[in-house]
Amino acid sequence: MNEPHSIAVIVAHPDDDAYACAGSIALHEADPGFRFILVIATDGGAGMIADGIPATAATLGAWRRGESVRAWQAHGRVPDRHEWLDYADGRLHLVDAGELEQRVRRILLEERPQVVATFGPDGITGHRDHIAIGRAVDAAFHQARAVPGPGLRRLVHGALRESTFHRWNASRMRRGLPRFNPVVEYHLRPVPDEKIDIEVDTTQVAERILAGLREHRSQRPVLTYPGGDAGWQRIVGREPAVLAWPPRPDGAPLLTDLFEGL
Repeated sequence: MNEPHSIAVIVAHPDDDAYACAGSIALHEADPGFRFILVIATDGGAGMIADGIPATAATLGAWRRGESVRAWQAHGRVPDRHEWLDYADGRLHLVDAGELEQRVRRILLEERPQVVATFGPDGITGHRDHIAIGRAVDAAFHQARAVPGPGLRRLVHGALRESTFHRWNASRMRRGLPRFNPVVEYHLRPVPDEKIDIEVDTTQVAERILAGLREHRSQRPVLTYPGGDAGWQRIVGREPAVLAWPPRPDGAPLLTDLFEGL
């Protein structure tokens, strides 16, 4: 009998999870036995505070925890397990790597999800917290996979296509905005198109992804797209990723679903 579909999304901050896999989760929510595990390493307490948000530097972390809960409620498929690792925002790279790997490995062994999704070595934006959690998840995944049992079939890294990156930079130049510089921290980092292994068409659930994004109100300046909701719908209508393990065989077609072939 086939295993029920399950996914663990493991990220650094509230809102990191808001779009990279949110569409795939919506597409599979009705699968028999589907399980969604969300692990967030920090509460995002060092982030920005948008105008009109009744939070302070001391209370932002708690506020963003609430945003995360409300975001998945708005999306319509709340996690079956929503775990916070309670590390300090912006300092995850200073945490002992072995400790972080051990905590992630424990969750993976308890849950044994089919698919584990996290950041690749570029962190998508070069954010040191993103890079730290991605590195820890990669190590923990392979350690957990060595323990016999179900699940742990696929490790994926969220990614931005290089062609999309260049298109966005061209658009920013036309509007007089600075280009994204992929060697500057917090700027987007693209992945060559030929390195993309998975691309999920999520246009049919794009509005649900946006509903979740809108709940991260404290981070509105970062999550605001000049094209408005129509622009955001185009962006979230595709979920590209790199297949970190197992590698896609040379010449194999692009996967169109996170669970394809499992």
